[in-house]
Amino acid sequence: MDPLEKLVDLIKRHVQTDGLHRTPLPGVSLARSGQPTIPMPVVYEPTLCLVVQGGKRVMLGTTAYVYDAATYLVASVDLPVMGSVIEASRDAPYLCLVLDLDMTVLSDLALRYPCQSSDDNVPSAGIALNETSPELLDAAVRLVGLLDTPGDIEALAPLVVREMLYRLLTGSGNGIIRQMAQADSRLNQIAKAISWLRSHYTEPCRIDSMADIAGMSRSTFHAHFKAITAMSPLEFRTELRLQEARRLMATEAVDAASAGYRVGYESPSQFSRAYARMFGLPPAKDARRLRRVAEVSMGESELV
Repeated sequence: MDPLEKLVDLIKRHVQTDGLHRTPLPGVSLARSGQPTIPMPVVYEPTLCLVVQGGKRVMLGTTAYVYDAATYLVASVDLPVMGSVIEASRDAPYLCLVLDLDMTVLSDLALRYPCQSSDDNVPSAGIALNETSPELLDAAVRLVGLLDTPGDIEALAPLVVREMLYRLLTGSGNGIIRQMAQADSRLNQIAKAISWLRSHYTEPCRIDSMADIAGMSRSTFHAHFKAITAMSPLEFRTELRLQEARRLMATEAVDAASAGYRVGYESPSQFSRAYARMFGLPPAKDARRLRRVAEVSMGESELV
């Protein structure tokens, strides 16, 4: 059995239901879906997504990233995206290992194994796709395999995670990982502004203030922010607002006017227009659709 087949077997045994499941392995979650899904908003934090079966599409702004068992995805900063499983079935469910990227470990590895490159500090998109190597797969097999021997997790999991981060750092297309590991990189300067914006998205968005947080001039900040997030700061704030409003309506049954107000919109009509542009339906109608989809999915999972 090759490493990919082993990973499929391991994840299928340890994840019996659809959804994203935390595991006893520090920073590791396992995802499963027995069917394709509609695009749903989510904020990707610094993460490795290693698909072992099926396929997924992520939209960052207007850019699509499609990945499967041949390609892994790395998100380098907090990014609001629209994600959907595009290849999955009951017999061959979508399966994915999700690893939170430990910046302390990454920084230590970058210091120990430097790479002299003139491209290290060139701004790039906050999401990157790279070819999944046999070495990365082999380490992932040993990491998930620790779920079969829980007593070994505390001692061995940190070592295997470190190895996986080393493979990311030294593999092809590692520029985005190198930038994450450098405290003074443009990527990390923008990450500081993104962190502030995630905590203050209901407030007025002042570009000069965010540029100060990032330690950049206004024009430099705007250029690097858009290069990394594929959005302007105002568009990024809008994504955060509308994603949270959608969650409030779909999961907490908050009415549209209240949801819009809670995320920072003073005008219900402005909120409704912005929402429909992003999600294709007026707020209330979209929330009803999402609740119906959730009910159907729950019913099907109970039948499996």
